[in-house]
Amino acid sequence: MTEINSKRLVLRDWRESDLAPWAAMNADPLVREHLGLVLDLEQATASVRHFQQDIDRKGYGFWAVEVRDTGEFIGFTGLDDVDDGVPFTGVEIGWRLARSAWGHGYATEAAQAVLEYGFDVLGLPEILAVTTPTNLRSQAVMRRLGMTTDPGEDFDDPEEEVPLRRQTLWRLRRPDLR
Repeated sequence: MTEINSKRLVLRDWRESDLAPWAAMNADPLVREHLGLVLDLEQATASVRHFQQDIDRKGYGFWAVEVRDTGEFIGFTGLDDVDDGVPFTGVEIGWRLARSAWGHGYATEAAQAVLEYGFDVLGLPEILAVTTPTNLRSQAVMRRLGMTTDPGEDFDDPEEEVPLRRQTLWRLRRPDLR
């Protein structure tokens, strides 16, 4: 069991008690705005099972995020291998938070903890991030993390439907390799 702690957050394995709030946030069209269609309970549950299987198998994945002081589940943050079919390889960081958790700096704090884990524990030379050109909130987090983008690396994800097909690629090299 991997647990990553930051000042205000705990990134941890998934629990049965996470399923209802996870399903509720993935049924929110604003949370899913840059991700595609909302998920029903069955789809949300399947995604949690997949996330935990990745963590158990690889030692990393998308961890559940809770607020340390309250124990409230607020979403996920973590690392995943880049999907097949895109024009690059590597490990990607991602996050998704319930709307009630937006605007508190949680995404940046959780992502920073994951970057440290990826670089210091896993020894990754670089961590990537991918989002739509219109997802300005996530791009702001990427900038705060020190990630950079090159418009020449933007690409069309063959698995996404228009208007979500166009994607921007962000990169961050391990500090000692910069």
